[in-house]
Amino acid sequence: MNDLNPKPRPDSAFDVVVIGGGVVGCAMARRFTLEGARVLLLEKGADILSGASKGNSAILHTGFDAPSGSVELECMQAGYREYLDIHQRMNLPVLRTGAMVVAWTDEDMSKLDAIVQQAHANDVNNVRFIDAETIRRREPHLSTRALGGVDVPGEFLIDPWSAPLGYLLQAMMAGAQARFGTEVLGGFFDHGKWLLETSTGYVTATTVINCAGLFGDQLEQRLLGEASFSIHPRKGQFVVFDKASAKLLNAIVLPVPNERTKGIVLTRTIFGNLLVGPTAEEQDDRLHAGLESETLEQLIEAAVERVPGLAGMPVTATYAGLRPASDKKHYRIHPVPERNWISVGGIRSTGLTAALGIAQHVFRLYERRHEALDAQTLKWPSMPNLAEHQPRDYQRPGYGEIVCHCEMVTRREIENALQGLLPPGDLGGLKRRTRACMGRCQGFYCGAQVAELSAGRLAVPLATGVCHENH
Repeated sequence: MNDLNPKPRPDSAFDVVVIGGGVVGCAMARRFTLEGARVLLLEKGADILSGASKGNSAILHTGFDAPSGSVELECMQAGYREYLDIHQRMNLPVLRTGAMVVAWTDEDMSKLDAIVQQAHANDVNNVRFIDAETIRRREPHLSTRALGGVDVPGEFLIDPWSAPLGYLLQAMMAGAQARFGTEVLGGFFDHGKWLLETSTGYVTATTVINCAGLFGDQLEQRLLGEASFSIHPRKGQFVVFDKASAKLLNAIVLPVPNERTKGIVLTRTIFGNLLVGPTAEEQDDRLHAGLESETLEQLIEAAVERVPGLAGMPVTATYAGLRPASDKKHYRIHPVPERNWISVGGIRSTGLTAALGIAQHVFRLYERRHEALDAQTLKWPSMPNLAEHQPRDYQRPGYGEIVCHCEMVTRREIENALQGLLPPGDLGGLKRRTRACMGRCQGFYCGAQVAELSAGRLAVPLATGVCHENH
């Protein structure tokens, strides 16, 4: 650090600083705040979910196929339970579709018994084998090439963006703070306290929790002098089919996984579309998840092969996300008690489900110093519903006007998002809060009005009429 005598502001001392505003960071801020700690969340992006968390398949997993006895399984199942316990109080949607692992080859069929056994070992006891006839009866639009499968009735679909927003909102309603556009540049630990140098000033904290996702190993190297894990970004590309395609599937259709990846999923989304993906592509770049037309065409072909009715179905959007895979397959949750530090790394595709459970697990690693908040006086945010299977804002009187006709987004929804306790910092944040610009036209028609409504209200301004961005 360049300043040998930094002077933190009076409001810059916290019990816990959480670095990283992805789904795990938001869940972490919530858990520690509810346990009575004074919490600050730092995010270098303009909004939450600026990194890996913004691109995923939005499945609430049971953990049926997770490694038995692993921290990942523990966190997934704890997160699953807590989400189902709190989602109604936060008005977070659940689409109870169930899932099927479908075997397309004889080799796939040979693995189904082991999948059922793994599920039962993980206490997911309602998982069972189903034959081809059952699959055809339940999924009449699925290719008749399906040979058999495994029924996983507890796998559901959720809103992947409103959930972490709700977590952080509840933390802020209970006193937590969040700072965006704030990168941690350095810091040192002395006399039981951390002094962090950030791009927006100095912060002191008793404990630091590293939830920096794709940059978690670099942050650990920067502040501890060495990293306990290394991140190897894995890109996943997705194709989103038009809303008319959603009627072609009932359940989430999962592939039989291999050693490297869980494979390509076919699923409806809670927003009324049908999604295929992700791919699993190793890359060095931690910032950019580029789209390749050839790969997207292969995804479409694979989807049509499995659901023939998708042939000729319009594609609404394509997008890509980066998963913070590490040098080992398991979660890299690493406490350094002598320096009041906990790293939470290598949280891959299961992080959306596991986030609340990870926060519980990390809190148990933390030496309790605070009294939990009174559950009777706890405030619960009520999140705006964006799910197609539940009533939307345009169905209630007084919405003003429809701004985005593709996704039926009202002016009231956009205004509420922009003036909320945790307003969006950029276009991506506004889209994730409202679905504006995310439909068939990808902002071609509504972009100018969205730009006008958000003018001067986003940390990263939106140029007039420019509302095009991959999903």
